[in-house]
Amino acid sequence: MSFNGFSKDDFNVFTIQGLEARMEGIQNHIRPKLEQLGEHFAPTLSAATGEEMYYHTAKHARRTVNPPDDTWVAFANSNRGYKKLPHFQIGLFQSHLFVWFAVIYESPIKQEFADKIADHQKEILKQIPNHYVWSTDHTKPDAIPHTEVDVDKFNEMTKRLKDVKKAELLCGIHIPHDDEILQDGEALLSEMDRTFHTLMPLYEYARGVYVSS
Repeated sequence: MSFNGFSKDDFNVFTIQGLEARMEGIQNHIRPKLEQLGEHFAPTLSAATGEEMYYHTAKHARRTVNPPDDTWVAFANSNRGYKKLPHFQIGLFQSHLFVWFAVIYESPIKQEFADKIADHQKEILKQIPNHYVWSTDHTKPDAIPHTEVDVDKFNEMTKRLKDVKKAELLCGIHIPHDDEILQDGEALLSEMDRTFHTLMPLYEYARGVYVSS
């Protein structure tokens, strides 16, 4: 696949005022690239997981007033949707590109997944590279550096995931909007591929819980 990466203009879409105008910018500038990434990584993730993975590009169809602050493509093992399933995401805020593994608030396995990763806390903390980040809310651009996630912080995040209805847990990378790799399509694809590979154990823990439940 010939992928050209993301430009400053792509990130500047999120400075456009108004729902209709910003959605037009997303549709014209960003969504075609996310579709490309969906077509590229769905077969790769299918091979890695051993199950058919489908991509879902954000449509923001429910929005009527406020323009979206981010947009994304998600990958899950269902062609009907992804929000209830453990999944992967690639997307953009104005400040950065993100590549995530995610279990978000719609997931029915949050409690079981929280217990599972709590049991494997030491392995997870060791396996995740220091430049990775964690999030407890996919709608916000902020994240917690992995270097700040010690045993106590990890326990806090997993307990919240288990006990709070709207809680979420995501892990992955942020690439700042001005990082040169974003305009090097080949290098960016390689970085995304490495990230998915690194995050695969988290997906396997979640999938194991999903299958058993």
